[in-house]
Amino acid sequence: MEAREFLHAFTAGVENRNGRAVAALFTEDGVYHDVFYGTFAGRERIAALIDDWFHRDAADFRWDMHAPLSDGRTLYARYVFSYRSTLPGAEPGRVAFEGVAIMRLSDGKIAEYSEVANTGPALTRLGFAAERIVKLLRRQDEELRGRAEIARHVTD
Repeated sequence: MEAREFLHAFTAGVENRNGRAVAALFTEDGVYHDVFYGTFAGRERIAALIDDWFHRDAADFRWDMHAPLSDGRTLYARYVFSYRSTLPGAEPGRVAFEGVAIMRLSDGKIAEYSEVANTGPALTRLGFAAERIVKLLRRQDEELRGRAEIARHVTD
């Protein structure tokens, strides 16, 4: 499958609450590292992330991927993602943020999905209290510090 077609299948699955379709794009033991919800491993958990987590807390998703680039082993794409939050205390209206999707591939499937995202604008647009934003940003920091490739950057 060509990169743009592959990315469209991925984003359409999220937008349409079709976790099984998204999970089918992953290897059996694929891993999805979500910037908000954390790590989900295996197709069943990835489908649950889409159907039971994303769509529990938000609605009316829009996800556009731009400028995909792949060497056959890794697929990168810049994205814009938006939704309407259904979380208690969230301000009404569309919340948007941008990021870069990083997909490590194996035999034409996603073995590992991760992302670098500028979530600050979305968190402030939601109207969250500063303490809640700090909690989310701390969790992102912990995830980042848990990766092997950052080890030499976090030692004193």
